[in-house]
Amino acid sequence: MNNLDFRTHAFDSAAQLADVALQGRLDGQGWKWVTPRPVVAACRLSLKASPDELAAQVTEALPGEGLELLWGTTEPWWRARTLHDGYLGWVQAGDVVEERQWRPDLTVQALRAHVFAGPKVSSPVLAELCLGAQLQRLDAEAVEDDHRRWLPVLLPDGQEGWVQEVCFDQPNESVTALALRFLDAPYVWGGRSAWGLDCSGLTQTVYGAFGKVLPRDADQQQEATQVVDEPRAGDLAFFPGHVGLMLDGKRMIHANATGMRVTIETLGEGAYGGRLAASLSGFGRVQ
Repeated sequence: MNNLDFRTHAFDSAAQLADVALQGRLDGQGWKWVTPRPVVAACRLSLKASPDELAAQVTEALPGEGLELLWGTTEPWWRARTLHDGYLGWVQAGDVVEERQWRPDLTVQALRAHVFAGPKVSSPVLAELCLGAQLQRLDAEAVEDDHRRWLPVLLPDGQEGWVQEVCFDQPNESVTALALRFLDAPYVWGGRSAWGLDCSGLTQTVYGAFGKVLPRDADQQQEATQVVDEPRAGDLAFFPGHVGLMLDGKRMIHANATGMRVTIETLGEGAYGGRLAASLSGFGRVQ
């Protein structure tokens, strides 16, 4: 079991529970093999390090993203895994819904957005959205209001609402241009959206918008990228427990707990830039 990563391989030695996919890879007898059950995040869903509301957030599932439930413990907690990157955490049962016939066909392109109860900006807000959130278009007519076009949508939890069509417009931009849109977004450990995100959450989310699936954590991302000596725009810069996205050969944008937000640093310049340059472990290029 030494070669299994606890962040992505689901097993509990004490309870003798394990993902059925690990059959033949675990030592010993008496394992109970669990078949994952597909579910969907009903909202921006915090995955915890342990089944405790006060436990650290390890990652976040975005509205409409798929997960798998593995096994439960003290109600209402379940061991869960995100589908897009296979990352494990604990979720509360009330924050996920059965997959049923969930067929999302709309992906939010705005950094932050809202679902409204009606096709007017004065309507009550039903839910928060973010870049990458997935919704289902209802089979109903769009509504034009004061030169604004509203689409009727279905949320994962079954609620119906309205979102302005502009929130789904995909801009023609580069990886670095998208990253710059996150400038000053707050830092949140384990976060993956512009409501709050961490260093690897930023790089994963930005590249995910271009169909490039990066692992969740900085060390995993370093292993998954091609090593380069001279960085260019879009390359990743790695440090112990940290990652940033290069804007050019020197400047880097990153979500960091020093500024508690997304900032730009120049490697080797200033107190923080100097510390970063001194701890730099290498650059990686996303393939």
